Amino acid sequence: MPRLGKVFMTPIVLMERAPYRYVDAGVLDNGTSDYRIQKLGTSGRFKDMYLCDNAMQIETAMEDFEYTKWLDPDPEVHAYRKQDD
Repeated sequence: MPRLGKVFMTPIVLMERAPYRYVDAGVLDNGTSDYRIQKLGTSGRFKDMYLCDNAMQIETAMEDFEYTKWLDPDPEVHAYRKQDD
């Protein structure tokens, strides 16, 4: 999503874990950081999958890959699956 009144900034990739990457896209108009989780699409380009509310949320997503998958709106992606013993 574009930030109003801002010049487009190249996102800084914080971490990449296929097919996701975690980016800092700058600062929003309200002064808070703009953290996003992007997903590699079928076209070979990354698209915004989820806009994080704060730094703690993106840190959690980077630490817990299952949480990232849980945020993914794609119904084919399954997170926190029960493990059979």
